Amino acid sequence: MKRKIEADLLTDIMLMVFRINGRLLDGGDRLGASLNLTSARWQVLGAISLSPGHITVPGIAEMMGMTRQGAQKQVNKLEEDGFIEKRPNPRHQRSPFYVLTEQGAESYARITALHTGWANALADGLDASELKAALHLLNRFDQRLALDTAKGEEQT
Repeated sequence: MKRKIEADLLTDIMLMVFRINGRLLDGGDRLGASLNLTSARWQVLGAISLSPGHITVPGIAEMMGMTRQGAQKQVNKLEEDGFIEKRPNPRHQRSPFYVLTEQGAESYARITALHTGWANALADGLDASELKAALHLLNRFDQRLALDTAKGEEQT
């Protein structure tokens, strides 16, 4: 069976995304090291910081594309180290809300500033229209993956 050229190109994009993801995680680990933040911990702080209200572990996982177990592991570490704290969830006793502590908010602000410098350096020399096109394509691909995931869950 002959493969479509689009499928081959999409496979190349998938492989590139995997490679870029690894490099982003390494870079994030380096940025956060002085703040006792790994990329995963930074990701969870970001979900909590960017949520419009209080957020639960399942909400963090969904927002950041993590498993619930992975999000829970990072939440436990962040809570233990004083970056976040639990708040009661009146709708679900076993799924508390999480908010940033003062330490967590300060650390998130510092990692955000470090990220801004890093992103500016990486963006130097890249074309804004190409970046917008790449973002548009990745968003469309993400939507297709979400539909495929939902379809797969229906079949199981």
